[in-house]
Amino acid sequence: MSQPEAAPKPAPAKPAPAKYPDPVYNTQNGRLLMRDTRYWPTDLWKNPWALPSYRKAAVLLAALLLGAAAIATGVGELSRWGDLLKQTLDGFLDGKGFPTLVGAGVWTLIKVLIVLHIVIISPIFLVWWERKISAHIQTRLGPMNVGGWHGWAQTIADGIKLLLKEDVTPTVADRWVHRLAPVVVTAPAILAFAPVTFGQDLSAADIDVGALYIFAVAGISVIGIVMAGWASGNKYSLLGGLRSAAQLVSYELPRSFSIVPVLMFAGSLNLTRIVQAQAGYWGGIVPRWFIFYPVVGQLAFTIFLIASVAETNRIPFDIPEAESELVGGFHTEYSGMKFSLFFLAEYAYVLLASFLAATFFLGGGAPPLPVLGFIPSWAWFLTKALAVVFCFLWFRWTFPRFRVDRLMDFNWKFLLPWSFANIAFAGLYLLW
Repeated sequence: MSQPEAAPKPAPAKPAPAKYPDPVYNTQNGRLLMRDTRYWPTDLWKNPWALPSYRKAAVLLAALLLGAAAIATGVGELSRWGDLLKQTLDGFLDGKGFPTLVGAGVWTLIKVLIVLHIVIISPIFLVWWERKISAHIQTRLGPMNVGGWHGWAQTIADGIKLLLKEDVTPTVADRWVHRLAPVVVTAPAILAFAPVTFGQDLSAADIDVGALYIFAVAGISVIGIVMAGWASGNKYSLLGGLRSAAQLVSYELPRSFSIVPVLMFAGSLNLTRIVQAQAGYWGGIVPRWFIFYPVVGQLAFTIFLIASVAETNRIPFDIPEAESELVGGFHTEYSGMKFSLFFLAEYAYVLLASFLAATFFLGGGAPPLPVLGFIPSWAWFLTKALAVVFCFLWFRWTFPRFRVDRLMDFNWKFLLPWSFANIAFAGLYLLW
């Protein structure tokens, strides 16, 4: 006899869906996230001056700029304080019976330490500034609110985090080359600042061939990038290192040729003499800066700026670090402080390129109008350099990345021929 079929088991009852509490909006610190006041920037900023917060920020910014100008005017030329410090140091060492050579060595060490700290500390400010600019360009709420007043503590916290991070080296990596690569990248970035004129009579080393020295020393960093890619034992790192070498070597040519008209006009490779050649004003109003030389100056500055962005591996020329196909490029296998050294060198080269742009094309520390000559030269030089730095940061958050073949075509078929043509234009200008 067949067994009777068992009755089907009843389906388990579905639990009632959980009821979550209604969201609570932070009306104190998250004004842009409130339920009834979330707008697109185009709607929110149709009439920005009608917003009390905008007017308050504008007044605060004007007060900060005027305060900075007042402090700079009160301090005066830094070279005067440097001469006073050197005289005091020489007098102290002479009184102790030390030979003159010791005083020269101590003074050189002081200048080295000053330049070193400029290179080390400036990335902290530049990273903070880049986060603020990106936040305003792309409406990123985090950098606008996180990290104290205007996020001042966020970059410091990131530096501490990198110091405490574990230093990991891949098993298949060449350990000695892997460790040496960040040093080879960073050391030339620091040495290249030696002949930079930060203002009137304000440079660590007054080298007759200062322009040639900077380009020669800065070119060494590409060796460290190739070392980092090869020693990592990672195909993506290797491809990133080779891409970077090809890009840097290629764009170094139009960048170098772009300043040839400047050297022709100034008749010297010395940065101090290049600045002195731009002294004075046409008609007492227009500065005699090289960027204002008709056609030649504007073309040279444009080529120099574009090639400098490519030299620093920044968007739209960040092909060596293209995360879409190469993860992190040549620094994929780096962590902790060794990872941060690559970015220290990147921001150092951004600052160096901005200093050179201010020196070659914007008159160095010369004021834009004669009536503003009461502000010291180092303040004007820093202002011009920061304006160029802003262009670097602005480009990063505005333009899309180049495709690798178009990146090379743009250099060899456009920038390089125009840099040659501009040299010819400069020759015709001098002949005329």
